[in-house]
Amino acid sequence: MKGYIHIYTGNGKGKTTAAFGLALRAAGAGKNIFIGQFVKGQIYSEIRAVRKYCPTVTVKQYGLECFIVHEPTQKDIDIARRGLKEISEIIRSGRYDMVILDEANIALYYKLFTVEELLEVLKKKPEKMEIVITGRYAPPELIDFADLVTEMKEIKHYYTSGVQAREGIEF
Repeated sequence: MKGYIHIYTGNGKGKTTAAFGLALRAAGAGKNIFIGQFVKGQIYSEIRAVRKYCPTVTVKQYGLECFIVHEPTQKDIDIARRGLKEISEIIRSGRYDMVILDEANIALYYKLFTVEELLEVLKKKPEKMEIVITGRYAPPELIDFADLVTEMKEIKHYYTSGVQAREGIEF
């Protein structure tokens, strides 16, 4: 079965959730999945769940404990670049059926690595591997390269009325 490259982008909620849902579906079909999370370093509920219930899903984070709010630090850049290098090796190895690069678009937005560097990694994808890239602000070059692009569009969000992120729903 041929594998494709997916992008989940846009300013609406649900990009990471959709990627983890696809990972759950793939795990249910007996597939091996690697999820690399850029920019994120906190242990979110979905990570606890896959570690507890999905032995064929591996999650590794390439971010610090807090999401980048202003300018990235050199430490943010270094950990993201190490992550991209490691994911490049993982993709070339063919050990996994699916590789998810969660928040890679945000890493691009903050210039932690370049779209050209990411495209070089993606060009080495084995034929049968499925790759999913999430995050707001997907650049046009990446959108053109992908096989499937879904944009999550915010229509209404309770966050704008002061509701804080809730465990098990937003994190």
